[in-house]
Amino acid sequence: MNQATVGIIMGSDSDLPTMKDAIAVCEEFSVACSVAIVSAHRTPDRMVEYAQTAHQRGLKVIIAGAGGAAHLPGMVASLTPLPVIGVPVPSRHLQGVDSLYSIVQMPAGIPVATVGIGNAKNAGLLAVQILAVSQPELLELVLDYRKTLSESVMKKQTQLEELGYQNYLNLNK
Repeated sequence: MNQATVGIIMGSDSDLPTMKDAIAVCEEFSVACSVAIVSAHRTPDRMVEYAQTAHQRGLKVIIAGAGGAAHLPGMVASLTPLPVIGVPVPSRHLQGVDSLYSIVQMPAGIPVATVGIGNAKNAGLLAVQILAVSQPELLELVLDYRKTLSESVMKKQTQLEELGYQNYLNLNK
């Protein structure tokens, strides 16, 4: 297998159902990724070692998912020179709003790109786009993906025009 260029980490195995979408995107674009449980609170030494050595291990981007207090993305960003993408994982009590605020409100100088609550798919796509800046073949795949998105919308538009909105709604229930 190729050397992982995207590290996908989460604070708990309970975050994996959310983070699997980032893994799936990497697989779709044939981008090698590594997946690990790295808790900022329960395994702080592991987190420090992971973050400080990530660039030496060949990683180019880190996607960090966390729920609740959600310190993992920011702490990792403070310890690595790599871009970090934070995924706020929905929580039972506050539905991920607490995680979103914890991740997005980083102090000046330590950025964390943050996607929507539970939107690990966009985190995976952003990681792929970051890598595509220096990989022309990957950039072509991103362009193809975007073209497919556009074609899908136009197909729906044509169907809407042909059927009318009521029949369209009934067909797409």
